[in-house]
Amino acid sequence: MINPTILLRYQGFIKEFDKNETVFTQGDEPRYYYQIVEGKVKMNNYNEDGKEFIQGLFADGESFGEPPLFCSVNYPANAVTLQPTRILLISKHDFYQLLENEKTSCFDILQALSSRLYYKSIMAPDISSNDSQKRILTLLNYIKDQNNANQKEYQVDLTRQQIADMTGLRVETVIRTIKELEAKQQIRIKKGKLFF
Repeated sequence: MINPTILLRYQGFIKEFDKNETVFTQGDEPRYYYQIVEGKVKMNNYNEDGKEFIQGLFADGESFGEPPLFCSVNYPANAVTLQPTRILLISKHDFYQLLENEKTSCFDILQALSSRLYYKSIMAPDISSNDSQKRILTLLNYIKDQNNANQKEYQVDLTRQQIADMTGLRVETVIRTIKELEAKQQIRIKKGKLFF
């Protein structure tokens, strides 16, 4: 993502968040660019029945919540830390100045946003599918590709609940489907860990 030294040069500052602390809430006006120094953040929202849907998971070096900065709209989701997290923030105004002056950083942002748009494009058709195996395999393939995992077996660092929240499935359906995929030898479970 953007070099932290550049962010600090443009009045960026580091803020520490506790586990399960809200960074911003759905409906808030965007005032900052956020980039994780260390930790994990999930962006989520809830349907009318209260079911959580995870829009994205972000870790060290990744940014989140940028689209509303460019669209002049409020945040469509919440951002919540999953563990103690240090985030580098820069005001919207200073972020715009940075993008005007630092062309490489501008391309870094374009690449990150394009990657997320690609993910949404891949997931959208399968999220509407009734085939739970297809939904889960699409998610696992995407995560493996994003992590440039060329090894035969990639350890998926997601809980069953997170898989459910990212695919719109119930956790019980995810557990059952993972067992079915294991029986078909499309995935492997070893000491409770999921390998794909």
